[in-house]
Amino acid sequence: MKRTTVFADDDVMKPLKEIAEQENSTISKVTRNALNEFVSRRTRKNSRLSLIGVGRSGRKDVAERAEDHLGKGFGR
Repeated sequence: MKRTTVFADDDVMKPLKEIAEQENSTISKVTRNALNEFVSRRTRKNSRLSLIGVGRSGRKDVAERAEDHLGKGFGR
């Protein structure tokens, strides 16, 4: 774990202190949890986007012939 300094406005620090007190925690722990959640959400969004186009078949008639294509895939 790395130590760092974060500058936060008073309008952020006051609720942050209240949250830490409500959770019987420290400002450091609440800040770490918030940073972890922020980074986790950002990395999940990027990984979803990287899957776009993975299933492209190159066929132009998929929408029109969906039942035929699905039937072949399921042994009909």
